[in-house]
Amino acid sequence: MLMISGCGYRLTGGGALPKDVKQVFVAMFENRTDETGAESILTNDLIYEFTRNGTLAGTEHRADARLAGVIESVSKGTISRISTNTSQERRVSLVVSLRLTGSDGTLLWSKRMSDNEVFLVEIDRETTDRNRRAAVRKLSKRLAEKAYYRLTDQF
Repeated sequence: MLMISGCGYRLTGGGALPKDVKQVFVAMFENRTDETGAESILTNDLIYEFTRNGTLAGTEHRADARLAGVIESVSKGTISRISTNTSQERRVSLVVSLRLTGSDGTLLWSKRMSDNEVFLVEIDRETTDRNRRAAVRKLSKRLAEKAYYRLTDQF
């Protein structure tokens, strides 16, 4: 057991933030979709990633850079059916644009990212909506993690 825990395998990003940036302020995302609350979910997930890795600035004044983003689209589509008119599974897709700017306003990094997650369609519409919201939360966590890793690994 000690050998496994000491192998050095890590899941966190090992790279540095660009251009001598040590602390990042994460601004509230802009939401251009009809997915209510998606901006809060994604912003909070990104804040978690920066906090977990010790690079979140408490205030914008203390930050070396500012990360802002836009949720460009949230789309839903059927991927399997029970019958011609009845969906069994749907996919929710999220497209976001991210911009990291220095304290002087210069663009340091930008990325457009997308991902998707499958959710089950139930007979009860309320349960289906709950499943879709859970898929959006899962998708947001995954996108926040990918964004942090891409930013620190400078892909």
